[in-house]
Amino acid sequence: MKNLKAFGLLFVAVLIGLTAAVYAANMATTQTVASNKVIVAAVDIEPGGKINPQMLTIVDWPAGSMPAGAFKNIKDVQDRVVMTGVMRGEAILERKLAPPGSQGGLSAVIAQGKRAMTVRVNDVVGVAGFALPGNYVDVMVNAVQEKSNGDDKLQISKTVLSHVLVLAVAQEAGRDDTKPRVVSAVTLELSLEDSEKLDLARSVGTLSLVLRNQVDQQTVETQGITKNQLFGERSAAVKPVVSDKPRRVAVVGAKPTSCVEVFQNGSMVLTCF
Repeated sequence: MKNLKAFGLLFVAVLIGLTAAVYAANMATTQTVASNKVIVAAVDIEPGGKINPQMLTIVDWPAGSMPAGAFKNIKDVQDRVVMTGVMRGEAILERKLAPPGSQGGLSAVIAQGKRAMTVRVNDVVGVAGFALPGNYVDVMVNAVQEKSNGDDKLQISKTVLSHVLVLAVAQEAGRDDTKPRVVSAVTLELSLEDSEKLDLARSVGTLSLVLRNQVDQQTVETQGITKNQLFGERSAAVKPVVSDKPRRVAVVGAKPTSCVEVFQNGSMVLTCF
């Protein structure tokens, strides 16, 4: 009798297991995700590179998460030029491609309405080789500022351009390298107005590139700094005034920052610096 009960329990357990297995198989069959064919990169493609069939492959992509602008036919992207780098396994998207008929090279990488301008650099100006393609820099000029009213000339250092994209160093536009490279020239992406500023700046003084955080897009306006300001020389005279009223102070040219009270012959002299 006991054996009969044991066999009965075993039969019930096997039946439940088979039922669960069949149910799971049916669920897996009914939940099969629909997919579409999508063109992806089979190799890394550098910015400005022209696409050929050997660079591409076709994969199944879930239909519910199809990226906008994806392609299904290799012929649709053949000989197109990529404006931004495409990594291996990444879908080829229309927004990453230059218009049909564009030639490969740096000109395809330049954004609409922008210009590419090259400036000569050394290891100091080029941020010791860390100004790599894809980085952002500020451009600073050190020059002698001429005065129209006959005053003495002032040597000044001032930031003239902010948040400038580095398109290429030397003749390479690849953006995957993270090692510093000391080169002789850096190509920057500028608006036409900024191109004029940079052309004038390099003709009147010495240029320096200042590397900035890639996610920092804030532009800070500065007045620049002169040699006198750098070494803390006083640019305005402060004239002390003797008065019976201790709170009256006459200051010429600048606001006082600190004051000293001196009593002389029964009166107070308040001198501010």
